[in-house]
This record gives sequence, structure tokens and C-alpha cells, in this order.
Amino acid sequence: MVSNLISERADRQQNVRQEIARSSSGEQRIIGPFIHVNYTEMDTHEGKAYLSEREAFLLPETFDMNANLDSFAKYRGIYQARLYKANTQLQGQFDLRPLRHLHLGNVKSISLVVGIRDSRGLLKLNEMTIGDQPISVIPGTDVAQFTQGFHTPLNFEQLDIAQPLAFDLNFLLQGMGQLQVTPIGKTTTVELSSEWPHPSFTGDYLPISSDISDAGFTAQWASNNFSSNITQLFQRCMADSSACYELERRQMGVDLIDPVDHYLKSHRAVNYSLLVITLVFASFFLLELFQARMMHPIQYGFVGLALALFYLLLISLSEHTGFNWAYVISALASTGLLSIYVGGMLKNSQHGVVFGASLLLLYGLLFGLLLAESYALLMGTLLCFAILSLVMVLTRNVDWYERSQRMRPSGHDDIKNDDTPVRSEPKGLYQNQDENESDAS
Repeated sequence: MVSNLISERADRQQNVRQEIARSSSGEQRIIGPFIHVNYTEMDTHEGKAYLSEREAFLLPETFDMNANLDSFAKYRGIYQARLYKANTQLQGQFDLRPLRHLHLGNVKSISLVVGIRDSRGLLKLNEMTIGDQPISVIPGTDVAQFTQGFHTPLNFEQLDIAQPLAFDLNFLLQGMGQLQVTPIGKTTTVELSSEWPHPSFTGDYLPISSDISDAGFTAQWASNNFSSNITQLFQRCMADSSACYELERRQMGVDLIDPVDHYLKSHRAVNYSLLVITLVFASFFLLELFQARMMHPIQYGFVGLALALFYLLLISLSEHTGFNWAYVISALASTGLLSIYVGGMLKNSQHGVVFGASLLLLYGLLFGLLLAESYALLMGTLLCFAILSLVMVLTRNVDWYERSQRMRPSGHDDIKNDDTPVRSEPKGLYQNQDENESDAS
């Protein structure tokens, strides 16, 4: 039940994040810039000539992206979502020579397009230039495959086909958690940085270099058309929208994750609950064994409920105080309760203190397991082996048959050595009968 509660609260947090994304902006992906050309071409069919409308797309020769992500949190109740504002700069140049077969009279429109997954995140458009000339942009892309973003019309008559066309685009982009970019150039370099110290690099490409510290991170990516096959994938996507899934996978980027996910840590703590409960019940069994004292199932039930309540306290407190403080408070509360209960149950306060100290040590070891993600399995296995070894050593000289018979009720002792049952008569029966006869006489 506690595990289901943790899953329910984690799902609720994810739903809140999606609600915040719907009301602000979600995860972002940048694809572009690229040049989109609409033109007409003369075709002949069965001896008849007619004009056909065509589309052409031109990707940049070089594409360089630089973005600095300034992260912040948005809250809704006790839940939060990690957002960022990215100062983004896109630079590079186009080789226009593939357009030399086009004629001015055939070109209907030509524009430079940048696709953005969620255009609500375009908070500010800074200085933008193409060919060292300032430009203004228009919302939307006029491309069916990437509807959100911006574009700017180009004057085909003024373009120098023989010379590279340089671009420099700057804007402020807001997103939630993740920022990805498509390596759109035949040669692509990407550099992302942030003061957030917990990045998770995503996409088909890992950074070629990265520097992560408490002060933040910096990461660089590099690719070319031979490794990304971006030109073929892009043309295939533009020709058939159903074939864009391969282009969608060609991403490089980062996700600003929250390492203090108390729901994940609570799930991991519950995974070790069987170990804790088994050890506590085993210690109770040893107390029964060495003290020859029977414990009632209700007492086992109360102890089990107290152990389960530890995990309920942990998840409820962690939503307000953080996981570490919640763990300390829950461990102290559970240990104190069980220490008092065991001391009263055994009528020995010192035994209760020893039991509480042992349980507190066990909670400390469990906390170490939760922190040591890479060595959790190894440490857990060694802990189980050590405890099993201790129990086996302590009980190596125990005569289990003798202990069982000693703890058996006294009514089972009236058995002769030759296994012949002895009929037990109530004491005083014949004595009372003689006394009655004497009174009668």
C-alpha cells in the first residue's frame, strides 16, 4: 500500500509538470535554419506542357550553436517543475550554388526557416542578420513538417549565388527540462552551458567533451554529414511526413534533471523493506529462543505496523523537508516507538535500548545503501551475508528440539518413556469421595 502511494504521488508530480508545460512551454527542440524555396518548373506529359509547383530545401554548410541555460523552478502546491531560459545563438553559412539552376521568374518564394518545438517559448528575438544585413522575422514556418518557429523572406534577386550566405540568429528561448538541437549542418558544432550542476545528456550523440562541477556544466558536440546522414534524412522527411521518425532521433542536447527525487529514493527504500522487516522479526525470534518467552502474534503485528509506518512518514515528510531530513526524523520516530514498546514487552528497559540502537544502526546502513547507487547491490549483499553469518554463529550450539520442548505447554508432558499414554485423573477426586462416605457413616 505504501509503495502504491509513492507511485501515485510520483504520477501526480508528473501530471503537475505537464500542466505547467501546457500553460507555459514544454521541452524544446531546435531544427534549422534551412532555406525553403517554392518554385515552378515546366513539365511535359503526352506532348502537353504545363507548370508544376516544386519545393527545394537547402541545409547550411556549417552550423554552430551556442546556448547558456539559466534554470529556475515553478511551483504548484508542493510540486515543482524545472524550467530554463536559454540565450541562444545560431551561426553558420549556406552554399547557394545548388540554386543556380533556378530562374528569377520561376521562384515564387524563398525564405530562411527555423523550427521550434514550442514557439510559446520564444520570449525575445534579439539581433538577427543574414549576409551582415539586419532582418525581421515572421511567426510560423510555412512548412508542414515543422509548423512552429519563425522564418524570414529572402530576395532571390539580391542573392549572390556564387558567394556563401552567412547568418547570425539570436533569441531567448524558454523551455522545461530538456533542450535538443538537430545537427542540421553538413558540419555542426554545439556548445551548451548552465549553472545547473546536474545535466543528463540526451539524444543520439554524446558530447565530445564536457566539464561538470558544482558551479555548473559546459558540454560540446560535433558531427558531420557522414556521421549524421542529415541531408538524406531531411530530404526524406520533407518528401514524406511519415518518414520523419529517423530525423527526430538525430538529436543532441541536455536534460536538466533533479537529482533529489525523493519519490525515487522512497521507492528504493521500500525495495529494502523486506530486508528490514525480516531482520527485526528474526531478532524477535531470537529473543523468544534465548529467553524462552512466547510472543503473541498481535505483538508481531504492532511491530510490523510500526515498521511500515516508517515508510509512510518518509514519503509524507520528504515532500516538505527533503529526503535526508525526512529519513532522519522517520528513523528516530520509528526507533523510539519500537524501543519503548520492546522494553515494556520484555519488562526490561535495557533490552529496549539495545533493540532501538540496533534498529537505528540498521536504518543507518539502509541510508548508506540508498546513497551508494553504484554499489547498492554489493553493499546489500554483503550486509545480508554478514547478518546471516552473525545469526548462524549465535545459534550454532542451540539444541532446537530441547528448546521446542521447553517452550511446549505443560499439558503435553504426561507421556511415559515407553510411549504409553498415562491417563491423568483430577486430583482430589477419590479423596472427596472417601470424605463423603465418612460423613454418611
